[in-house]
Amino acid sequence: MHVLSISTLFPNPVRPSFGIFVGNQMRAVAARGDVDLTMVSPIGIPLWPLSRRAPYAQLQAVPAISDAIGLDVHYPKFLSIPRIGGDSNPRRIIRSILPSILKLHRDAPFDLVDASFFFPDGPVAAQIAIELGLPLVIKARGADIHYWGSRNRARAQMLEAAGRATVLLAVSEALKTDMAALGMPKDRIEIHYTGLDHTRFKPVDRRQAREAIASDPSLAIPVDGPLFVLPGALIARKGQRFAIEALAQLPDARMALAGSGEDEAMLRRLTAKLDLNDRVHFLGLVTHERLPTLLSAANAMVLPSASEGLANAWVEALACGAPIIIPEIGGAREVVQDQSAGRIVARNADAIANAIRELLANPPEQALVAANAAPFSWENNAARLVEIWRRAIER
Repeated sequence: MHVLSISTLFPNPVRPSFGIFVGNQMRAVAARGDVDLTMVSPIGIPLWPLSRRAPYAQLQAVPAISDAIGLDVHYPKFLSIPRIGGDSNPRRIIRSILPSILKLHRDAPFDLVDASFFFPDGPVAAQIAIELGLPLVIKARGADIHYWGSRNRARAQMLEAAGRATVLLAVSEALKTDMAALGMPKDRIEIHYTGLDHTRFKPVDRRQAREAIASDPSLAIPVDGPLFVLPGALIARKGQRFAIEALAQLPDARMALAGSGEDEAMLRRLTAKLDLNDRVHFLGLVTHERLPTLLSAANAMVLPSASEGLANAWVEALACGAPIIIPEIGGAREVVQDQSAGRIVARNADAIANAIRELLANPPEQALVAANAAPFSWENNAARLVEIWRRAIER
């Protein structure tokens, strides 16, 4: 089975953690040995002078083909238009990558075209599948449906791609419902849960983990007081401001924000305004090597997102023994099935603060929390995906 998979969110030599969950999935697929996988990850580069600024200057140096992330990946470049050009990205990506894909197909024919996200990947993969006369599988993960599906131009392209797809994938039952509500054919949507590296994400005794991060210069969080970790990009959709406001009601606790993004300046101002500078720790990007220790040290993981499909961060936190505090979004109830996994709360400071108090008053054992992540693995994820691909080819 020769599969062409397209993903605009994928690790590369410059940004090895970018879309790491898709990278983990595809590495697990390749490791099986029963799929010949051609991975294409288009990289958007704007016109000069923006192209000379970070991160674009570094991304231009990514080679056309590289195995730096443990898998052979094609990295074609396409013209991007930051901030205003997102809806039209698919046509520019197609124009950039179609000639080389046609050549690859002539040299070693593909059996199926796969897209890792619904936008912009889905419309791109749909056009390529038409050109090659092949079955098509498109996966939805959350923001691609909730954000891009709310934009008229993008939604029209997504629905056209969905109509052409052999199979559509959703990371949760809740996302499947949202896809159908958007107008996608529900009878072609299948559930494909995320995976997890259990060798990396596993519980470390909380006290030992706290001491480890206190002595790590890149983290350096004091050992006193309960700790709550917020992983993810610092953007409005993730809602870190609600957690910081909740911290103002919890005088002994600390919060660690593991990520970077456009909201960082605003969040730092809010932290200063609430006089929380000593208890809110801005860690920047935390490597996947350090993240499990940080999560194991946490009394809970807090992520008040406005939308998610089924977040990898939820599952990773649980696997490290950290219960999660999240709103009722996406597949939340598919993960938090009882209080050993955490709390589902309203997206506001008071609700988050109350959930934190409940967990501090009655903390579940780390092993019991971690058991909630047992069904998730990259091996199971890859096996399910290959099964879906095979059935799509046989239809």
